[in-house]
Amino acid sequence: MKKLAILSAILLTISTLSYAQKYAYVDSEYILSKIPSYESAQAKLDELSKKWQTEVEAKYKVVQEKYEAFQTEQYAWSAEMKKQREQEIIDLEQAAVTLREKYFGEEGDLYNKRTELVKPIQDEVFNAIKTVATEGGYAFIFDKASGAGLIYSDPKYDISDEIVKKLGY
Repeated sequence: MKKLAILSAILLTISTLSYAQKYAYVDSEYILSKIPSYESAQAKLDELSKKWQTEVEAKYKVVQEKYEAFQTEQYAWSAEMKKQREQEIIDLEQAAVTLREKYFGEEGDLYNKRTELVKPIQDEVFNAIKTVATEGGYAFIFDKASGAGLIYSDPKYDISDEIVKKLGY
């Protein structure tokens, strides 16, 4: 709610100070859905994510199985054997956590692959938006898909199709 109030205040101030400026919005999700290379990149990312998720889940399943076996068999073991098995389970769990972080962490493989595949497409879209904004004399262009507080928009101001055309799709 705070964001909405702040955005409303900013828009009111801007509209008051610059009455003659043109405003428009785009729907970046719509634009990206019209770009075949983006859809292809998303499919690759989904495929990799599923593959890596399966691998991580398999590691956690082994940990769970070892733990369950430990719970039922521990009474027959010596203290040293229990300690050894506990450490084995801890090591397996740490390996699973490490693998999950490697694939899905902040700077993980999925993030890096997304950057490699999607960033060039996003840059192309941004440059097309910038060109259309400059050529069309727009002061501001909002992204309807990003949830920037745009509650109502008149479709006549949607320039998403112009961006798709500018990109050649």
